[in-house]
Amino acid sequence: MTSRPPLSPLIRLHPNDNVLVARAPIALGQHLAEFDLRTRAQVPAGHKIAARGIAAGERVRKYDTVIGAASRDIEAGEHVHGHNLTLVDEYRDPAFCQDVKPVDLLPPGQRATFMGIVRPDGRVATRNFIGLISSVNCSATTINRIAAHFTEERLRDYPNVDGVVAFAQTSGCGMSSPSEHFDLLRRTIAGYARHPNLGGVLIVGLGCERNQVADLFSSQGLHNSALVQSLVMQDSGGTRATIAAGIAAVEAMLPQVNQVTRQPVSAEHLKIGLECGGSDGFSGITANPALGAAMDILVRHGGTAILSETPEIHGVEYMLTRRAVSPEVGQKLLDRLDWWAEYTRGHNAQFNGVVGHGNQAGGLANIFEKSLGSAMKGGTTPLVEVYRYAEPIDKAGFVFMDSPGYDPVAVTGQIASGANLICFTTGRGSMFGSKPAPTLKLASNTPMFERLEEDMDINCGAVLDGDCDVQQMGQRIFEHILRAASGHKTKSELLGLGDHEFVPWHLGIVS
Repeated sequence: MTSRPPLSPLIRLHPNDNVLVARAPIALGQHLAEFDLRTRAQVPAGHKIAARGIAAGERVRKYDTVIGAASRDIEAGEHVHGHNLTLVDEYRDPAFCQDVKPVDLLPPGQRATFMGIVRPDGRVATRNFIGLISSVNCSATTINRIAAHFTEERLRDYPNVDGVVAFAQTSGCGMSSPSEHFDLLRRTIAGYARHPNLGGVLIVGLGCERNQVADLFSSQGLHNSALVQSLVMQDSGGTRATIAAGIAAVEAMLPQVNQVTRQPVSAEHLKIGLECGGSDGFSGITANPALGAAMDILVRHGGTAILSETPEIHGVEYMLTRRAVSPEVGQKLLDRLDWWAEYTRGHNAQFNGVVGHGNQAGGLANIFEKSLGSAMKGGTTPLVEVYRYAEPIDKAGFVFMDSPGYDPVAVTGQIASGANLICFTTGRGSMFGSKPAPTLKLASNTPMFERLEEDMDINCGAVLDGDCDVQQMGQRIFEHILRAASGHKTKSELLGLGDHEFVPWHLGIVS
């Protein structure tokens, strides 16, 4: 049995790069013979080292992509990070459609399957919850009390029901209406109410809020039925009476919601929301490209991959516009970026260059470097459509949905758009879960995976460790997705996460 040769302490991602990535912590003065370098600083794992001298003003390239310019002369072997790297926001040719490649779509009979729940109207679910939604913050406590009534013991006779979950939110009144924020909130609530993973829905309002329940139903095409109901607290006798009425309504739904069985269905029914948070310098080397490889497989099987977090494609948007199926689709993406530029003007926001403390500690110096990894989650297939936040996704393939980079807000929009499973990559370790669509968490490196194994589902650090390549990891992720969609509980589900991660995007004034 031959032993595997030791891995290089540095990673060269592209021949044209003038920085290298540290595979593990590197000591001051360490001699790196393979690259004819001696380090001039202690360099943490995931951070960058100058592969050669870089003159002040010279562009710094990673994955052959400009991530900034040297703010001073940088010597070979120096640590390259925010202290000597400055953001340069230059014109980037969108080159619409130039990199579009046809998808080798598998015929229906050859597509992968999972054990899904088929609703009477043909929609396919991966979970089976009863959802309680507040139209306004004033009914949030009420729906939480209703949900709390339905303990595991009380649901014991309904083994096919995954739970009764409350989607409480902090808006619905004290807001401009009509407005973009008002429309967005209603669109989000309606997206959850229609989600296939909710077998029954109860929407609860106060009665005097701007987001009136009756108007919500009529404006969003929702209709009362045995499994879609509503209550208004001021009409129902107050808090205790509404809680009692809500409990009775859910109890009436339970027998019917329980009458489901899982059956083999095509992977074409999967809509996967792609999220990343707590990223590090390895996210763009392991977890994100591996998830992209998995999404290429999913698209070949007829499924849908939903990339979001618009601020986190800033600087690399041309990688997506070049894959747009038409100039119109590519321009939609640029229009959203223009909106963000105006929305964040004058603010110390991530879109304008500053990334969070965890990202910086993990080796990401600015938004362009983070975006470079974030965009990889979308794989390589054509960009077929661009959607606004929480708009229903009606096209299969690789799509983009506009959202902030803040994880709960982005995932809430993806689920409202129809995502029935979330794949969440992380390098620092994000403790996140979601309902009614479950979240799979993908670790970018082995030390973090082992430290937080109770929270992480998949160790993409195996790529960094030399145990597999990106394509092989992509296949592993795809197979894990099929298992999770079939009902196999994710780590966040086992921990009971997801009850407090419903966070619709807040826009505009509060009055």
